[in-house]
Amino acid sequence: MDLLQSYADDEIAESPNPNSQTLSPDSSPIRMLPSKSAAPKVDDTMLALTVAGSAARAQSKPLDPTQHLVGFNPTYEQLWAPIYGPAHPYAKDGLAQGLRNHKLGFVENASIEPFVFDEQYNTFQKYGYAVDPSENSYIGDLEKMKECDAISVYNIPQHEQKKRKLEKKKEKMEEEGDEVDVDMSEVENPSTDIWLMRNRKSPWAGKKEGLQVELTEEQKKYAEEYAKKKGEERGGDKEKVEPLLEKSTFHGKEEKDYQGRSWIAPPKDAKAANDHCYIPKRLVHTWSGHTKGVSAIRFFPKHGHLILSAGMDTKVKIWDVYTSGKCMRTYMGHSKAVRDIWFSNDGSKFLTASYDKYIKYWDTETGQVIQTFTTGKIPYVVRLNPDEDKQNVLLAGMSDKKIVQWDINSGQITQEYDQHLGAVNTITFVDNNRRFLTSSDDKSLRVWEYGIPVVIKYISEPHMHSMPSISPHPNGNWIAAQSLDNQILIYSTRERFQLNKKKRFAGHIVAGYACQVNFSPDGRFVMSGDGEGRCWFWDWKSCKVFRTLKCHDGVCIGAEWHPLEQSKVATCGWDGLIKYWD
Repeated sequence: MDLLQSYADDEIAESPNPNSQTLSPDSSPIRMLPSKSAAPKVDDTMLALTVAGSAARAQSKPLDPTQHLVGFNPTYEQLWAPIYGPAHPYAKDGLAQGLRNHKLGFVENASIEPFVFDEQYNTFQKYGYAVDPSENSYIGDLEKMKECDAISVYNIPQHEQKKRKLEKKKEKMEEEGDEVDVDMSEVENPSTDIWLMRNRKSPWAGKKEGLQVELTEEQKKYAEEYAKKKGEERGGDKEKVEPLLEKSTFHGKEEKDYQGRSWIAPPKDAKAANDHCYIPKRLVHTWSGHTKGVSAIRFFPKHGHLILSAGMDTKVKIWDVYTSGKCMRTYMGHSKAVRDIWFSNDGSKFLTASYDKYIKYWDTETGQVIQTFTTGKIPYVVRLNPDEDKQNVLLAGMSDKKIVQWDINSGQITQEYDQHLGAVNTITFVDNNRRFLTSSDDKSLRVWEYGIPVVIKYISEPHMHSMPSISPHPNGNWIAAQSLDNQILIYSTRERFQLNKKKRFAGHIVAGYACQVNFSPDGRFVMSGDGEGRCWFWDWKSCKVFRTLKCHDGVCIGAEWHPLEQSKVATCGWDGLIKYWD
C-alpha cells in the first residue's frame, strides 16, 4: 500500500499542470452540475392510469381452459380463478362478468379505479367540486375549492379533524344545558373537575344508590319467561313442548289386495338367484318426492321390495322398489329434519330420529306412532337390538355424549352408557349381539357389553379422526369405519378389536360429511358415497378402486346394496333425489 501511495505522489509531482492540487484524504469529491433537458414537461398521469388499468385487467382475467398455449407467466390467482360462463341478466350476480354495480351505474377499472371514483364522488357531494380525470382539472364550485385548499373527503388535515371533534363536543354540551364558556383543554383533561362533571354519566362512574323499584306486570312476565327459557337450555326442565301431531298419507291404490295381503307384504317370487354380486353400471330409476336433501335410506329387511327414506324436509317416505316405483306412504310427525331411520327385523315397524329432539316408533303399514321418546337432546343415531327376543330394546346415541337405552313397551329408560367425550355418531352390534361398538366426535371407538355401562375396549390413537359411519362385514368378523381423513379403516370384531393395517380404502373425499359406508351382501365389495356426489366401489381383497359412479349433484350421503338383487344399489344425496342403479 505504501508503494502505491508513493507512486501516486510521484505522478502528481511530475504533472505539468500548475493548477493541479495535491489530493488529500480529507478533500471533497468533484461536484457535478445537474443536467438540464430542453424537452418540454409532459403530464403522463393519464398514461400511467391506462397502463395500470390494463395491467390490473390482465391480472384479474382468468385463463381460458380451452387454450393450450399461454404467452405470459400467469399468477397463482389467475390459474385458480373460477370459470364463469355468460351470466343471465336476471341472475343473482346482477350484471354480466366485467361490470360492477355502482350508485351511478357501473365503473370500469380500465378508466378509473373505484377508490378514486368514490373519493371524487363523495368530495363533490360534500364540497361541490371534484377532479375531472379527462382534463386533470377541477370542476364545480371553484371558490369553495380555493377556500378548502382543494382537499378531498379522504385527506382532511389532522387539525381540522380535531377541530370538528371539539365542535361536536361543544354542541353536545349545549344540548345538555351545560355552560359553554369553558376552556376546551380542561374539558378534555381527565384530571380536572370540569371533566369529571361532564362525565358523571359514564359507565365507570358507579351505580346510583336508591330504593329498589317494584317491577311492573310486564317486566315480571318477561323475567319469568326468561328464567324458564334458561332452565330449558340447561336441561333442568325436562318437560318440553308437546311433539308435533303425527299424520300419515297413503299414496297407493289400496292398502290390501284382493287376497287380504297388506301392501308391505313381500312378493312371493322375490328370491336371490345366486350369491355372487356385481358392480352396477347404469341408472334404472329416480325417486324425487323430497323437497330438500335426503339424509338416510334403508331397504326393507331381507326382501328389499320397499325402501324407506329420511328427508331434511321433516318427512319420511317409503317407496315401492319391486313393481311400480312410486311413493307408497308419507309419514309426517317431526318439526325438523330427520337424522336417522331404522327398521325392525320384520320391517313392520321402524324408528325415526330427528333434530327436533324426538325419537318416534312408527307402524309401517298404518302410519301410526306407537311410542315417542325424548331426553331433551338431539338423537344422532337409533338402533334396535337385532335379537328377535329383544326387539323392544331401543338404543340411541345422543348429542350430550350418552347412549340411552329404552324399553319400548314401558317407555322407560333402562340404561345409560356415559363414557364418551363428544356426541355419539354410530352404534354397531357385534359378537352375536352380545356387544356393541360406538363412535363419537371425540375421535375414539368404545366397545360395550350389552346392558353393562362399562367400556370393555377403548380405541383412541393420535392419528385417528372422527368416524361418523360404521358398517359390519357380512361374515361378522370385520367392521368398516368411515374416517374423516378420506379413508375407510377396517377393524376386527374379535376380542382385541385391532386395526387391520393391510386393508385401507381411499380415493374418495368425505372430510366433513357423514357419508355411509356399506358392503355388498356377499362381502366382495366395499361401497361408499362421497362429498362430490360420487359412489365408490372397492374390491375387498385387493383394496383397489373397482368403479366410481357420478350419482348426485351435491353430497352422496347414503348408499345401500339391495339384499336380494345382486347388482342393484340405491343412493341418496343432498339434492333431494334417491337413485336406483343396476
